[in-house]
Amino acid sequence: MAGSQEAYHDLVRRFERPVLSLILRMVQDPAQAEDLAQESFVKAFRNLHQYDPRRKLASWLFKIAHNTTIDHLRRRNPQTVALEENGTHAEDGGEPRKLTETLRASEDAAPDRVIERAQLVAGLEAAIAELRPRYREVLLLRFREELSYQEIAEVTGLPMGTVKIHLHRARKQLAEAMAKRGFALPQH
Repeated sequence: MAGSQEAYHDLVRRFERPVLSLILRMVQDPAQAEDLAQESFVKAFRNLHQYDPRRKLASWLFKIAHNTTIDHLRRRNPQTVALEENGTHAEDGGEPRKLTETLRASEDAAPDRVIERAQLVAGLEAAIAELRPRYREVLLLRFREELSYQEIAEVTGLPMGTVKIHLHRARKQLAEAMAKRGFALPQH
């Protein structure tokens, strides 16, 4: 039994931040996010026998956290159907693999650059918070948690094509929201 408790604590220590971050961005309530994260870890520990070691442990945990959070959101809010634009979009390329690396200010940066980056990060956080929850989730799984499209499809239960469409639309809406905040997009 002591080994089980130690294994549980190791699991939580290793993945607490990314799981909590994902849930918090989905529910936008820190106290609720902590409760849902704890519930997710309890579910994961109880179902460790179902874990397939050929897959990434992080993906499996994100799947549990995703399902726990979606169940919570469904209980809290009735299901609605959004009117989306017609047609499909091809996947955009050229996105930086690690968004946080792009935004992280270097230690030798001038104070005005540090302030600019802080404003950019604040604007980006606000713009991400405005995205539809489904778009926000796939965007964060891709760029914050660095999951592949296939892993995002597994975590969310969405088909690969839907993941790509959601990512495309999330990027487009994010770019529009950032432009409204006065952040110019780089010209290619």
